[in-house]
This record gives sequence, C-alpha cells and structure tokens, in this order.
Amino acid sequence: MRTVWLNGRAATMAAGSAWGEIDDAAIVARDGRIEWVGARGDLGATDDAEVVDLGGRWVTPGLVDCHTHLVYGGTRAREFEMRLQGASYEEIARAGGGIVSTVRDTRAASEEELFAGALERARELLAEGVTVLEVKSGYGLDAETELRMLRVVRQLGEAIPATVRATCLAAHALPPEYDGRHDAYIDEVCVPVVERAAKLGLADAVDGFCERIAFDREQIARVFDAARAQGLPVRLHAEQLSDQGGTQMAAGYGALSMDHLEYVTADGVRAMAAAGSVAVIMPGAFYTLRETRLPPIDLFRGHGVPMAVATDANPGSSPARSLLLMLNMVCTLFRMTPAEAFAGVTREGARALGLGHEYGTLEAGKCADLAVWDFDHPAELAYWIKAPAPVAVYRHGSPVRRSIPLGES
Repeated sequence: MRTVWLNGRAATMAAGSAWGEIDDAAIVARDGRIEWVGARGDLGATDDAEVVDLGGRWVTPGLVDCHTHLVYGGTRAREFEMRLQGASYEEIARAGGGIVSTVRDTRAASEEELFAGALERARELLAEGVTVLEVKSGYGLDAETELRMLRVVRQLGEAIPATVRATCLAAHALPPEYDGRHDAYIDEVCVPVVERAAKLGLADAVDGFCERIAFDREQIARVFDAARAQGLPVRLHAEQLSDQGGTQMAAGYGALSMDHLEYVTADGVRAMAAAGSVAVIMPGAFYTLRETRLPPIDLFRGHGVPMAVATDANPGSSPARSLLLMLNMVCTLFRMTPAEAFAGVTREGARALGLGHEYGTLEAGKCADLAVWDFDHPAELAYWIKAPAPVAVYRHGSPVRRSIPLGES
C-alpha cells in the first residue's frame, strides 16, 4: 500500500542541518518504508495512494528510547527517602539496597507479573511517540531470571506497536550469593548467559556496568569476548560515578555506545570518536542521584561524538517514565540545544542501537515511523517541562495512535 502525507511541515532530522526542516512537505511511503521526502511542489502523481492531510502540523521521525530497564519487580521508593536523608548511591548499594534489592523482587516475580509491569511502562513511552525501544535484563543476576527477563522483552516486542531491542545485562551487579567473588560470577553466570541468550535468539546486544560498585575492565572484557564470539554487539554503562577507563576498553570492541559518562576523560572521548561510539546522555539518573559532575558535552561536540538521549527508566536511579521530559532536562541541566536533544531521541538514539540505517530520520529507504505534533516549532518539545504528546503516531506507515482525526482521502 502507498501512503502520502501532505500539508505538513517536516523536521526530517537528516544529518547536516539542525532540524532538516521542509516547510510544505510531502512524505511518500510504500509497504512501510519511505519512498520519497521533499517539498510538496516537487511531488509527482499520487493517484494510487491514500492521502493523509496533516492540517499544517509538524511531522518528525518516531522517537527512540535507546536505554531502558523496563522489566523488573517491586519499587525502590524507600531508597528515594534515604537519598533525601543524605545516603549516596554507593552507600545504599553497599548496604544491600540499590540494584540488589530489585534483584530480590525480580527473582520472586513470575514471567506474567514481569510482563504486565513492563507493558504498562512501555505503553506510557509509546503514548509520547516512541516507536523504537531498547530494554535490558540485569535484575536477575542468575541464569534462570536473566533469561526470563529477556523472554519478557521478546514478548513485549510482540505485544506493542514498536520495534523492541533486547540487551543482555547480566554483568550489572554482583548478587549476594557471589559476595566477594566477582570473577566467579563473570565466568559461571555472565558468560554462560550471554552464550545461551544468543543461541536462543533472546538478545540483540550485550551490556555491562564498569564501575567500582560493579565490575572492572578486565571482567567486562571477558563478557564482551563472549558477546563477540556469538556475533553480538556491545554497549557499556561507563564512567557514571568514577573514571574506570571503561570507555577505552569498550572502544576496543567497537561498542555501539557508552552510556552515562559523567566522569569520562578527554582520552576516553577520543577513544569513542575513533570507535564511532555514541554517547548516551541520561539526565534522569543525574537528577535522581543529585550528581554535580556534568557529562562533558563540549568534548563530545569537539570530537564529533554523536549524543543520544534516553530515559534510563529503572526503579532506582532513574524512575523516569517520560522521554519527552528528558528533552527538557538534558537542555536545562547539560546545556544541549533543543535540536541536539531531539536528534538524541531520533537519529542518534537509533544509531546507539545499531539501527541508524532503518530508523531515526525521515529519509528514503527508512521505515515509515512518524510522529505528528501540534506546535509552532519542534524546539517546543524541549522547551516545555514535558511537552504534550503527539496527536498521531505511525509505525511502518500504519497508524498506531490518533488523538484527533487527520484528513484522509
């Protein structure tokens, strides 16, 4: 089927300009892929197409949330109170809270319970125009629960109108039963889980947490070696709380992205640039943990490192359920421009998932994921403290959400 969207203004987000604006735009898609984008005056015949009248509204690519932890049991509201009373993230973790407390609740939850919770959270993101979503494991920390979480991610991809990518994050934290035995946990749990997840088709990538409260470079490298042997790309939670040199290590594996990065050095940024890795900026965790060290945005700009923006949605350090809110936060807290921020949840978010050839911009050959908005300019998406949701969303050319009717003929 051929569809043409007319009478709208497009922010294509194509590389080379801030927004890729087309004032009187036309978008043509066939069988879920964009055939042509340009000025309406240059459009050829559309006799065989369904025509959608955008009514002068803006149309952008569907949004990409490239870093989430949506599958988990329980909450960590009590820890929020502890942080307000002065406890640090590391102090909470070392006292048996943090990630390990979510592990207890996740292990106790059934697959059906985990799916129900993840579905509710995902639907909130979809309502904001998200059409591509990454979800990690990492709250099981044993083989059975890690694989159960990844199965839930796959179920989520079948249940919602979005492209869902599953990331194996078994190397997220050390479970209590392996206290003081980091190397044994890597060799006995993490590496076998990566291998099994790959053979079962449950993972699209492998991640790890390189930090003082988690794992060192050599330990994560063993996990990445297992990923490489299975043909899976890698990503890394890096330099969030201290500089552990994880970026340089991950760059050696051609990591798709490094995420958090408040403590990354100039050497680390240069390594990222050489590897073509994306910096994933996550203001939700910075805000929740009341951090003061800013990620080096100017260094990323200066070295040409692409910057994605994500919710890091999780029950502890970033209980965020709005990607639109992250746009305002990343501009206000880190001084990214509105155009950089929006590229971070479209073009660069897709790149961080290895999907830049399929999603993230309105260009010929890419999937026809579109969001339609009522505003005067797309900069409003970052200006508002949580902008209004899109009035319509299309995935692969088909409507998945409409809050108002759009003219069709």
